[in-house]
Amino acid sequence: MRPLLFIAVALPLILAIQAEEAAAQNYPWCAQYRVQGGARNCGFVTFEQCMATVSGVGGYCETNALYRPEADTAVKRRLRRAY
Repeated sequence: MRPLLFIAVALPLILAIQAEEAAAQNYPWCAQYRVQGGARNCGFVTFEQCMATVSGVGGYCETNALYRPEADTAVKRRLRRAY
């Protein structure tokens, strides 16, 4: 009985330690579906992807007001010459 209890406690802890950090998806286009309740999906990289999704079910595409492009991580620095 004790080994089973140990495994039941240890296994979730081991899995939690190995889990990767969750990252929010950040896409520039949202599909607003014309269904009861007004479902919305902001998971589109291009306007064309969004329009292809709503073309069969109805709705429209709009820009994601919460979209923030990723900042360029590489910082460009000017080298100064010593004269």
